[in-house]
Amino acid sequence: MPISTADKRAAFRKLHDTGCFVLPNPWDVGSARYLAHLGFKALASTSAGYAWSTGRPDTKVTADDVIAHLKDLSAATDLPVNADFENGFADDPDGVAANVARAVTTGIAGLSIENSTGRADTPLYDDALAVARIAAARAAIDSVDPAVMLVARCEGFLHGERDLTKTTARLVSFAEAGADCLYAPGVSTDEEISTLVKAISPKPLNVLTIKPTMTVQHLASLGVRRISTGGALARVAWAGFIGTSKEIAEQGTFTSFAQGAKGGELNKLFGEKA
Repeated sequence: MPISTADKRAAFRKLHDTGCFVLPNPWDVGSARYLAHLGFKALASTSAGYAWSTGRPDTKVTADDVIAHLKDLSAATDLPVNADFENGFADDPDGVAANVARAVTTGIAGLSIENSTGRADTPLYDDALAVARIAAARAAIDSVDPAVMLVARCEGFLHGERDLTKTTARLVSFAEAGADCLYAPGVSTDEEISTLVKAISPKPLNVLTIKPTMTVQHLASLGVRRISTGGALARVAWAGFIGTSKEIAEQGTFTSFAQGAKGGELNKLFGEKA
């Protein structure tokens, strides 16, 4: 029997209680099913990976697009799915709340909201507005199913504001506004990570793997509860596709085909999941 949405949400919350787990980011149903096949405990969507799969840049998809995508991912496996819901596809708290309520109905187990505006001139929301947006997202989730986890993201490090004091204060404020898990993509040093872990404790910290030298064991030793890969898996897949396509176009050869996955193995895997 398929696992119910309620069971997925309960399992997802339990994963955050102790230890450390990896939350890889598929960009479509096939990649989601393969990651589930490998034994991961949960998945997260990637706004960038999904956008690229539709021929658009990151942040240029609509709420309707993403909600349809989340339905597909949630139905694809028995694993809980955390939604990369960007900035909630609205600036004002009421707009965020309306879109979050829609997203919760897709079957997701968690959802993240950024404090990034998507605008080059003012890349981050005013702090008071950012907190109000997280509070609105929390209220919207609770109106549909309080079991869904809310992840609050501070994007300062990704926009050149590498101020750990500001990032820490924002994450603490987001936690107080109702976020269950906190996330500051771009932090990478032991000092940065340890500072955030301590500041938001006992709530869990999510870390994005931005350095090849990062390991699950080391991040766990710093107190990190969950690790995500962002658009990295999609970028690796695109690198293989781009390299092979260029070989054909520029050299007229097909040697890269030897590195491809075996069709029979993929057919067997996806046949079992059909």
